[in-house]
Amino acid sequence: MKPEDIHITDYLRILLGEVPWSFLIEVVIRVFFIYLVLTLAMRLMGKRMAARLSRSEMAALVALAASNGVAILAPDRGLLPVFIIALVIICFQKFIALRTRDNPHLEQITMGDVDVLIKDGVLQLECLQHTRMSQEQVFAQCRFEQISNLGKVKRAYLEANGAFTILKDEEKKAGLSILPNWDKEFRNTQQAASDTFACCNCGNIVTHKHQAQNACSVCGEKEWSDAVVS
Repeated sequence: MKPEDIHITDYLRILLGEVPWSFLIEVVIRVFFIYLVLTLAMRLMGKRMAARLSRSEMAALVALAASNGVAILAPDRGLLPVFIIALVIICFQKFIALRTRDNPHLEQITMGDVDVLIKDGVLQLECLQHTRMSQEQVFAQCRFEQISNLGKVKRAYLEANGAFTILKDEEKKAGLSILPNWDKEFRNTQQAASDTFACCNCGNIVTHKHQAQNACSVCGEKEWSDAVVS
């Protein structure tokens, strides 16, 4: 389209583009067909497509969406290529699922692996860096699980599909408070552990005051706070 053909008052062009009104009826047919293709494709690829997606499943869903968008809006594009693309994606997903069922190494390559974010109340900083997670993001997930200090966390996993799994410690242990620093009123209600200090960076616990005057043996930071048990 040439610049001189564009006018701000050309409402018909703005609403329809360069297609006739009759194309709107065709759009309804196209959308209905593509909706059926998508529903069938997701049904054949399994219940996982309606839950949290793995990397390959997310790629499959994006590929389906990308192939469908053009077919809906472009009158010069047919619907048969959409069906072929969906068929190829379904076959590929089935192949990956079949191969990874008996090959854990291939599953780890294609789907990703589980990462340990917290181990016995201590943040695994190298893992956080690897997964590009910040301390506050991990704390937010713990608070969502009604956890107020790291001592209550036995393990925190970042699953291959991006979901968090937090296993709580049944014993009452001291740990770093994960409540926001600005919420002093709430933090003051937490019970402090006697002569126990927590590294503000990783949550490592020491039980002697002179240890809290040195660098943390886990991460090397020198900022400490009173550990809490509630």
